[in-house]
Amino acid sequence: MPTAPGDDFTARMFAVINSMMLDVLAAVARKDYEDHRRRQAQGQEKAEVEGKYKGRAENTARNDGIAAMLRSSASWSTIQAATGCSRATVAKIAKRLAPAA
Repeated sequence: MPTAPGDDFTARMFAVINSMMLDVLAAVARKDYEDHRRRQAQGQEKAEVEGKYKGRAENTARNDGIAAMLRSSASWSTIQAATGCSRATVAKIAKRLAPAA
């Protein structure tokens, strides 16, 4: 789009229009993302009700090993290094082992 060299008004107008177009595209992309997430959650909920979706299966062998290491007073860092699991996983197993208050 050719413009006159000293045409500040046109340059500012194009800048505003470009900015507005980017805002619109960002809003459309965000709406699409949110719709996708909502539809995915609805599908998972429906599958759970029908008994088709149960989520990820628990790694019982690994968790039994973590529990054994916790019972033997191994540190959480040692357990993480030995099993390759996250600290959150160790905390989850430790919480299961804690006596009910």
